[in-house]
Amino acid sequence: MPSRRQFVMSILPTTATIVFGVRFANAQVARIEESDAAAVALGYKHAAAKVDAKKYPAWAAGRNCANCQLYQAKASEPWGACGALGGKLVNAKGWCVAWVKKAA
Repeated sequence: MPSRRQFVMSILPTTATIVFGVRFANAQVARIEESDAAAVALGYKHAAAKVDAKKYPAWAAGRNCANCQLYQAKASEPWGACGALGGKLVNAKGWCVAWVKKAA
């Protein structure tokens, strides 16, 4: 029967692989391109000022990714993951139709 020490020593490599694998995977998140199919579908632009207001009437001055509920970074960070765009990085100054006012 294996001892507790043997058990712990046997699972350490697996645990380390999982932990570092998750960190490595998170580090590889790419910035979304405006030409990405999901970005096109949501009308995403890197700069909110470039949004066609006639095509997207939900757009309004002052609305951008940094003040959106789906932006998963601090508002002061220039790029952050977006829940609507599959976790890809979006520009804090960007905008898309999935914009939802961040709760205060």
